[in-house]
Amino acid sequence: MRSGVRVGVDVGKVRIGVARTDFHGMLATPVETVARGNGDIARILAIAAELDVMEFVVGLPLSMAGTHTASTEDAVGFAGRLAAASPTPVRLVDERLSTVSAQAALRASGRNTKNSRSVIDQVAAVIIVQHALDFERTAGTPPGVVVDPDEGQ
Repeated sequence: MRSGVRVGVDVGKVRIGVARTDFHGMLATPVETVARGNGDIARILAIAAELDVMEFVVGLPLSMAGTHTASTEDAVGFAGRLAAASPTPVRLVDERLSTVSAQAALRASGRNTKNSRSVIDQVAAVIIVQHALDFERTAGTPPGVVVDPDEGQ
């Protein structure tokens, strides 16, 4: 298992959930929800700079059949722009059902979806990066695929 802080990113049309791991790659925790649009990548890079991040883990939303959707293309484009803006590696990892899992976890804790929208994005980011940690711990290899920074320009 590689040491270093990772930042998990759940890309949405309106909001971006951001989570982080501890240095040893054991636990993921929520950081914040960033508004999508002007300044979103700059804010995520500022968070990463504060945490001395080793890599970004961006969720890749696939259909249940594993095929690409409009959301997939949006996340790939965002990951490409993030990779082009930073020397820190960006990985895309399968995030199927992360938002559904986040909503279920919040409901189980007594929160409803309506007043938890921004928290749902953070929890989804936690689920994405925690899944990546668990995969790496089990498989012994980093999860997902590294984004080519030239694709984001």
